[in-house]
Formats: sequence, structure tokens, C-alpha cells
Amino acid sequence: MTVRQPNAGLERLYRESGWTLRQFAQEVNRLGTERGTPLRYREPSVHQWLNGHLPKESVRPLVLEVFARRLLRPITYAEAGFPLPPEESSSHPTTAEGLVDLGRQDMDPSRRSVLNAGLFSVALTVPHWPDVIGRMEAVQTGKTQRIGTADVNMVIAMTERVSELDDQFGGRHARPMAAAFLVNTVAPYLKAEAPDPVRKAMMAAASDLCYLTGYMAVDEGVHGLAQRYYLKALELAGAAEDHLTYCTTLRGMSVQSVDLGHGRHAMRLADAAAAASPQAGPRMRAFLAGQQAHASAQLGDRHASLMYLREAETAIEKAESRSKTFGSYNSSTLAYHIAQVRYELGDVSGSVESLESHFRLRDTSDSRRSAIRFSFMLAERQLRIGHLEAACATWRKALSEVPTIHSGRVDEQVAQIPSLLRPYRTNLAARDIYDRVKEVS
Repeated sequence: MTVRQPNAGLERLYRESGWTLRQFAQEVNRLGTERGTPLRYREPSVHQWLNGHLPKESVRPLVLEVFARRLLRPITYAEAGFPLPPEESSSHPTTAEGLVDLGRQDMDPSRRSVLNAGLFSVALTVPHWPDVIGRMEAVQTGKTQRIGTADVNMVIAMTERVSELDDQFGGRHARPMAAAFLVNTVAPYLKAEAPDPVRKAMMAAASDLCYLTGYMAVDEGVHGLAQRYYLKALELAGAAEDHLTYCTTLRGMSVQSVDLGHGRHAMRLADAAAAASPQAGPRMRAFLAGQQAHASAQLGDRHASLMYLREAETAIEKAESRSKTFGSYNSSTLAYHIAQVRYELGDVSGSVESLESHFRLRDTSDSRRSAIRFSFMLAERQLRIGHLEAACATWRKALSEVPTIHSGRVDEQVAQIPSLLRPYRTNLAARDIYDRVKEVS
């Protein structure tokens, strides 16, 4: 009879986390629900894992991810005492074929395979600009059709339309549409015959659409899938020699990382974006420096975060002295980054002040979803500094907009309100918000 040995690696991680057995189980269950596969583990199961019983193969990545989020560092299978997963196929599909595989999974109405296909990984290998620039395997030509500038313009227009739908209604419905377009139209275009300038323009357009689709996956909380779209966007941007989308995608990956609490990874991605854009104009430089400031603040590096904020402020002043471009990085976005830096550095009151400034500076081109998300953020921080009535007023306005948007991140914020307000239910304003949440949930 085989005697199981306690899992020393998992035990070390468990002790470092500071969790109880119940809390460990709850975190795994919560992440399972986030990924679309609700779990019901309890203390006895965790006790068995620590004693050497392996979790189900599908659950092991969840265990690694909950520890990575808790301990703010990558956690490997070996570190947790788990065997490596079965080796993936050694084949290397072309960019177009990889895009088809990715999009087809995302088109699945049940989306079960997508939700289980992969989790956010801080150990992800991100290609650098010299590694992807000019790579042409993505555009091996086929013999079935020839594309021209009109086809490129159609992809660009379709991407803009999907982006508008995402801004207006959230990505839950727009993302499958984007995935279907990638599979049925864009991937064949990438394999079609075309003059070299048209081919590169098509890859650049495809890169933009991949970035947008990844962004919509982030909004729904499907972070592993989002990373795969982002990596595909980097690959296509490099083949197209499209610096702008390459840097924008790296910054998007940094935003995803910092929002999940992976500050070091977010900092590396933000630095990589800055390093890949040495000739960036002032608006792009502000765009990147603002993200570097947020990531630095999450790491507790006050000096670096304030330095990057000053750099962003100088750059945005220079950019806005030239043109008042709407819909890109501007003074309202900078105010949001200042709010995040203040919050990460422990200045909650200052964060509230900067978020209020953000809302005063917003223009009509800013998305409705971000207004809702940042309003919920403002309300939570108003409550933290004891401004209950102000928090309830902010929540009330944002909740009135919730039925019109389909966003996983918004849903998560709504779900947190009852626990935040439970201690204040004797207050009439708090009770009103508490009841409103039930109506929109």
C-alpha cells in the first residue's frame, strides 16, 4: 500500500498566505466561479491536498493562481508540489491558423472551453519588439483570393463599430461578434494574396481588432483568454511594424496585471511598452508614463511613481497645447492615474479628490462603462473615509446606468455593495442603495 507524503511545497505556500483552511477553499471556489466553473471545496479537501492528495487536474491551475494573487509573484507547478501538466502540442501554427483556433473557441455559445482554456499567468513570455518586427510567416499567401485597400478599410470600420458597441453596451455581446469576424473574414484575409503595403496594413488592422477583443475579454473577467488575444495582437503588430498598436497592447496587458494585483509584472510590461516607443509623441508618452506611475505605486515605490506622474503631466500639457484630441489620453485620464497612485500609496482622501477631478474633466467621448466603473470605485473610497451619504449618492447615480451595460467588471462591483453597506443598513440612504442592488443584480 502506497503511503502518501505530505505536500511540503503546498504547505509552504499555505503557511505563507496566512489563510485558514476555509479561506483557502473559499479562494479556490471564488476563482472557479470567476472562470465559469463553480466549485464547492471545503476544509477537508484542502487538508487532503496538504497531505499529498492531488487536486483534480482542472483545479491545479486555480490553486496556483490564488496563491499568485495572494503572494504577488508567479507560482509554478513545481513550487506547489504538482506534476507538470501534459505537454501541449509541439506544432506551431501560423498566425492566421492560431487566430482561427482562438476565435473558434471564443465563438462557442457555451464558452465552457474558453473559460477553462487558461488563467492569467504572471509567468507569460511576452515577445519584445525586435523579436516580432517584420515577421512575415503570418501572411503566407493563399491562392483563393486577393485583397486590396478596400478590404483593409472594411476591417478598420468593423473594428470601430465593435468598439462603439463595446463602449455603449459592454463586451459580453460584442466579443463573440468580434471573434466570428476574426475567424470568418480576417484570418482568410491574412492568407490572401496582396501587395506588401496592403498586407502590412491588413496585419495592422487585425492587430487592432485582436487588442480590442482582448480588452473585451478583460472586461468580462476571462483573463487567460484576454492574454492570448493580446499576444496575438503583439505578433501581428510586429509583423506589420505597427509601433502604436504594439505599445498600446503592452500597456493594456500592464493595466490588466495591475488591476489583478500583479504589480511587478505590470511594471515590467509598462517599462517594455516605454522602451519599445523611443520616438513616441507627447500624448503616447503621457499614456505610458501614467501606467508606469500606477504600477510603481502598487509596488510601494513612491519616488518612482511621483516621477512618472510628473513626466505624464509634462507630456499631457505639451500634447494639449498642440491639440485638444478627444477619445485618447487626456487630462481626465491623467486625473484617474493620479487617483490610483494616491490610493496605492495610502492616500484614500487624495484619491477621492482626484477621482472627483477626473469626472469634472471627462468629455463626451469617454465611454459610459468607464464612467460607471469609476463611479463605483469613487463610492467605495468615499465610504472608506467615512462619507456615507456622498458614497450612497454616487452609487445611486451609477446603479441607474447598470441595466444598460453588460460588463463582468461592473457586475463584480455591484456584487460587492451589499457587504460594504451591511454595517450601515440602519441609515436610510444606505438601506435604499442596499435594496436597489437587489433590483439590478
